[in-house]
Amino acid sequence: MGDRGTSNLSEVTDFILVGFRVRPELHILLFLLFLLVYAMVLLGNVGMVVTIMSDPRLNTPMYFFLGNLSFVDLFYSSVIAPKALINFWSESKSISFAGCVTQLFLFALFIVTEGFLLAAMAYDRFIAICNPLLYSVQMSTRLCSQLVAGCYFCGCITAVVLTSMTFTLPFCASRAINHFYCDYRPVQRISCSDLYIHKTVSSFLCSVTILPTIIVIVVSYMYIVSTVLKIRSTEGREKAFSTCSSHLGVVSVLYGSIIFMYVIPDKFPELSKVASICYTLVTPMLNPLIYSLRNKDVKEALRKILGKKIFLLIFLTLI
Repeated sequence: MGDRGTSNLSEVTDFILVGFRVRPELHILLFLLFLLVYAMVLLGNVGMVVTIMSDPRLNTPMYFFLGNLSFVDLFYSSVIAPKALINFWSESKSISFAGCVTQLFLFALFIVTEGFLLAAMAYDRFIAICNPLLYSVQMSTRLCSQLVAGCYFCGCITAVVLTSMTFTLPFCASRAINHFYCDYRPVQRISCSDLYIHKTVSSFLCSVTILPTIIVIVVSYMYIVSTVLKIRSTEGREKAFSTCSSHLGVVSVLYGSIIFMYVIPDKFPELSKVASICYTLVTPMLNPLIYSLRNKDVKEALRKILGKKIFLLIFLTLI
C-alpha cells in the first residue's frame, strides 16, 4: 500500500479505480456485459423520452414524471458506464482528481433526484386512484413542474454537501479506490483522517434523503391499496394494480440495492460493487422495459413511431 503519509488536496492529481478483483481473462466478459447493458440503457431511455415527447396523448403528469425518470436514468448511468468500460482495457485504470469529483457530484445529483422522482410518482398515483375527480385540478402543470424542480434541487444540495465533504479530506499516499467508480464511501476509505464525523454526517444525509421518500411511497401505497380493494369491478382492480405494480417493481430494485450499499455496514466490498451495478446500470435498463411493456399507451405510441420510421425507410429505399 506504500507510505501512509498524507497528501495535501493540491498535491492529489489522480486516483486509481481498482474495479473488480477478477482474473484478467474475465475482464473481456465484464466489458461485453457492461457494454450490452449500457447499450440497452441508452436505447430504452432515449426511446422512452422521444416517445413521450412525440405523442400528445402522453402529455399527462404520469408521463411527465416518467420522461424525467428516463432522463435521469440516462445521465447517471452515463456518468459511470463509459469510464468503467475504458478501465476494463486500461493498464493504469486512473481517473483525474477533477474527473473523480465530477463523477461523484453528478452521480449523487442524479441518484438522489431519482429517489425523489419515485416519491413524486407515488404521490401522483395516490391522487389518480384515491381522488380521480380532482386529479386534473390537483396535479396541475405548475405543481408537476414544481415537484420535478424540487427533486433536482434536493439532488443538487445533497451532491454539493457530499462532494465537498469528501474531497476536503486529506488523502493517504495510496490513491487506490476499491470500486469501479468514485463513490463517497470508497473515496473516504483512503483518507488518513478520523472519519467518525464524516461517517456520521454521511449517514445523516443518507437518512434525510432516503427515509422521506420511502415514507411518501409507503403511505401513498397504503392508501392506494385500501382504495383499490374497495373497487367492486375485478377489471378495475386489475387495471389499478397493473398501473402501480410497475412503479413498485422499480422502487424495490432501486431501494433494495441502495440500502444494501449505504445502510448495511461495508464489510463485503465485492458484494457492494455488485449491489452498485443494480442501481447504476440494471435499474436504468429495467425502467423503460417495465413501464413500456406494462403500459398500453406507451406500446401504442411506440408502434406508431416505429411504423412511421419503417414507412419512411421503405419510401427512401424506393426512391
